[in-house]
Amino acid sequence: MAAETVTAAVEEMKLENGGEKDVSKDDVVTPWDVSSSSATGVDYNKLIDKFGCRTLTADLVERIERLTGKPAHVFLRRGMFFAHRDLTAILDRIEQKKPFYLYTGRGASSGSLHLGHIIPFIFTKWLQDMFDAPLVVQLTDDEKFIWKGMTVEQAKKMAIENIKDIIAVGFSPDQTFIFNNFDYMCPPFYENIVKVWKCVTNNQARAIFGYSGEDPMGKSAFPAVECAPCFASSFPHIFGTKKDIPCLIPCAIDQDPYFRMTRDVAPKLKCPKPSLIFNTFLPALQGAQTKMSSSDPNSCIFISDTPNQIKNKINKYAFSGGQATVEEHKRLGGNCDVDISFQFLSFFMEDDAELERIRKAYTSGEMLTGELKAAAIKEVQRVVADIAERRKNVTDETVEEFRKIHKLKYDF
Repeated sequence: MAAETVTAAVEEMKLENGGEKDVSKDDVVTPWDVSSSSATGVDYNKLIDKFGCRTLTADLVERIERLTGKPAHVFLRRGMFFAHRDLTAILDRIEQKKPFYLYTGRGASSGSLHLGHIIPFIFTKWLQDMFDAPLVVQLTDDEKFIWKGMTVEQAKKMAIENIKDIIAVGFSPDQTFIFNNFDYMCPPFYENIVKVWKCVTNNQARAIFGYSGEDPMGKSAFPAVECAPCFASSFPHIFGTKKDIPCLIPCAIDQDPYFRMTRDVAPKLKCPKPSLIFNTFLPALQGAQTKMSSSDPNSCIFISDTPNQIKNKINKYAFSGGQATVEEHKRLGGNCDVDISFQFLSFFMEDDAELERIRKAYTSGEMLTGELKAAAIKEVQRVVADIAERRKNVTDETVEEFRKIHKLKYDF
């Protein structure tokens, strides 16, 4: 390790599994790989300890409800967003009527988003609506060029298609700036990247992300590109000369290494640290041992899937917590903790009372697996149809409205 003092951020992120401490031998959670040997999936309590973040407690959810005057989002009240870093700092600013902005992103590796990809965007849209906050969305097409063996043209084209899916969640260009890295490398953005490069040594980057000497040098350089949107000065067309406006990042927990590094660097750049709120993974159809993956179409539900494709995928591939026979199921009941159809309902069914009724009925054996799958199919079809309907109206011209360098409705 370099002579400089190794920060707490680095110490938390070194050693095995792509740069993470191996607190749980059964769980691997990195920006590139998520897996667990447990049928119930990743142990998120251990992950909180491993990453050094904080549990998103009931009192914080209640505080958000007080600030919005509305019930918490399903993802909050059911624990899909389960951990955070400095969320209280953002809530303090809201109470003080001081500005903040939202930042999230996507690394496009398929032509269509799947349901797992869309979770942070659904929640980000809710946050934007509740707090009237500006949003920047980063498409890391440069990352996919380096990691996935795509040409620049392929990576950029895929990013545009993903932007269309993101817009279809319901965002407005008056509140949202969406950019892909290849096309938005303006001087202020690049200046922040270079400043981050200067603050992080090669040894620290290897310790954090697990890079080897055989990796392309771009892999070591890239994390700074994902850090740059955390700083308001990267977007002068939105924030002008303001540098003291912090961001809140809703994202899956596997992205945390990038932002632990950013939080360590931010004070050196005299910028506020980003705050984060983390979601759990939407499990693959085959079981919670891994998350949905675009590289395996049978593991996921794409936004582009038809109602019939959704029905067939869930019926054929969704792992069941039921028993081997109807008689055994009625006698012993099903296991909602491992049943993927129930997990989908937990994410997407709005009615808490109905979800609890289903849980009790399936656990007791009163409800059979086929009935549970039918309920999940209906809910997933509803969510996808809602996005798909808006997606039909998203044109190339719509995309350019979000991508152009434009002033949002906010006055900073």
